[in-house]
Amino acid sequence: MLNKQILFNDGWEFAKSRLDVAEDENLSFEPIDLPHDWLIYDTSNLYETSIGWYRKTFHCQRNRQMFLYFEGIYMDSSIYVNGQFVGEWKNGYSSFEYEITNALVDGKNEIVVKVVFQAPNSRWYSGAGIYRNVWLKSRSDHYIESDGIYVSTSEMDGGWKVEVETELKVANDVIVSHQLLYKGKVITTTAEQVSSTNQINEQSLFVVNPKLWSVNEPNLYELETTLSLADENRQGKLLEAVSTTVGFRTVQLDSQYGLFVNGEKVKINGVCEHHDLGALGAAFNKTALKRRLVILKDMGVNGIRTAHNMPAVELMNLADEMGFLVVSEAFDMWERPKTKYDYARFFKDWAYKDVRSWVRRDRNHPSLIMWSIGNEIYDTHADERGQEITKQFMEYVEEFDPKQNGYVTIGSNYMPWENAQKCADIVKVAGYNYAEKYYEKHHEEYPDWIIYGSETSSVVQSRGVYHFPFEQSILADDNEQCSSLGNSSTSWGAKSAEACIIAERDTPFSLGQFLWTGFDYIGEPTPYHTKNSYFGQIDTATFKKDAYYIYQAEWTDYRTRPMVHIFLLGF
Repeated sequence: MLNKQILFNDGWEFAKSRLDVAEDENLSFEPIDLPHDWLIYDTSNLYETSIGWYRKTFHCQRNRQMFLYFEGIYMDSSIYVNGQFVGEWKNGYSSFEYEITNALVDGKNEIVVKVVFQAPNSRWYSGAGIYRNVWLKSRSDHYIESDGIYVSTSEMDGGWKVEVETELKVANDVIVSHQLLYKGKVITTTAEQVSSTNQINEQSLFVVNPKLWSVNEPNLYELETTLSLADENRQGKLLEAVSTTVGFRTVQLDSQYGLFVNGEKVKINGVCEHHDLGALGAAFNKTALKRRLVILKDMGVNGIRTAHNMPAVELMNLADEMGFLVVSEAFDMWERPKTKYDYARFFKDWAYKDVRSWVRRDRNHPSLIMWSIGNEIYDTHADERGQEITKQFMEYVEEFDPKQNGYVTIGSNYMPWENAQKCADIVKVAGYNYAEKYYEKHHEEYPDWIIYGSETSSVVQSRGVYHFPFEQSILADDNEQCSSLGNSSTSWGAKSAEACIIAERDTPFSLGQFLWTGFDYIGEPTPYHTKNSYFGQIDTATFKKDAYYIYQAEWTDYRTRPMVHIFLLGF
């Protein structure tokens, strides 16, 4: 029987309880489908401390190895099968799996997932629950490890080399085969017999004149990897097939001249994006995300920074397909917390596991250009421990991405100070949060640094709201709205959209910038105590604000995409 995985989102039940409830027996469950965010159902209490209980029954025969794979549970989750504890996971954004074979019985089985949400644990709205997909995997004793295929491409004389490393668990000799396809047509193939004593297989393919991946032409290939038996009696019996997206591109970060993709100069016109989807909350929906990315692409956006957490699987897939450069970010805190119940509680014991999950899952994506190991991390400013962790993270990422499909970076608001600069000098790719004024000075002092704006803007605005007079900075008003004239500026942010554009335009060595933010998001409602932020160029209902069109005018080519937008500039 072929190794396979099935989407396991249907047929779940949910119940909510107080923190002091230890068992799910007396709770009232109601049917739900995953993905699910239980907090979004009560918008008057979006940060309610509570436990979410998820329950599902299913039937199976206990004749194969079985695994549960969760793309994301927020947060502090425990998994039980037929009352038996099989594993836990603390991080709310990284993916994980547990083998459940020994806990299963022939026939009816029950899964219970306990999710503990204690507030505050995040500076923005996180949602709570099994908010991404769940998969059930069945395997024989011969299989390819989850996220065990590692692909790297390199340009050579006469063509491109594709190196493929496959991590296996096999009990007998097998054949590992790869074929590279473009739009269904086989381009090249390779195969090797692998002994049961060798659990890592390395092969390479050569491609002449492939179509390159870029932000404007995101050409994609598919690598089909198959695992088959090699013994005489069952020669060629297929055990497993895995498909991996491949894109041919070169990414060069130059400290003097910026970013080059396939040898061509590219400025990152990027946005930072939190993971909620407005009224949908944190429950992932591919159609909703794709609609958002289409709106951003139309604005001229070519880069996404996943602020400040590991992204959904589908975000990376869509970035590949649509042509976005991704800075994938892992952490908003390390050992020093920002809120009472955040991930810092678990950091020392879990950081390595989370980096392993993060890098292994997304290292093959052509859209990936950087691994961001943290955002505004106080540890990097406080003392030398920050430098120790920075080096540690460099080693972790390199362990799982040794071919450097992505560069290690960090986004910092502490760049004026010495300790943060020492951390930046370790990674060499330095993201600046609201610190464009230091670019020239640091470029002279550290000529080997790669510099870019990991966060810029933070201009607050409400769609269709204008506070006069234009010349006066009006951050707050009785109507709890912000002015779209561009005269509602925060103390740390830019003075206007135009200021962001000019600062980046006049800095040729910078890779580009990531605006805070593309879309408004739930939480951080500066300067008011409302439900959502005002930072976006698009609101939570996906309607465009005036600033959207300012960036569109700068970031798109009028010769191929002419546009006109009329709005107020003041009296």
